[in-house]
Amino acid sequence: MNDIEEISNALLNFRNERDWKQFHNPKDLAIAISIEAGELLEAFLWKPAEDAKKDKIEEELADIFSFAFLLAHEKGLNVKQIILNKIERNREKYPVEKAKGTAKKYNEL
Repeated sequence: MNDIEEISNALLNFRNERDWKQFHNPKDLAIAISIEAGELLEAFLWKPAEDAKKDKIEEELADIFSFAFLLAHEKGLNVKQIILNKIERNREKYPVEKAKGTAKKYNEL
């Protein structure tokens, strides 16, 4: 079993033991990701980035990743493959010779 399968299985077991599948439809999982991303932003609000508390960042990232893994499961998506596919699409949109060292969007390169 690889790391992604281990994480997914642990999340599914945790969820199923509590009978929470009924709440984990794709819409609500997507909303939860957005809410948790907002809570991650809150860790940085009104302070220099280096002052954000590491434990708060870890907690919110764990929530985001957890809901993202559950959403991928619900939609039958392979987490590893969709990330690798996205990297490849970005490689095409952001060739090194044009994108290196710049934060410009692909349509501005």
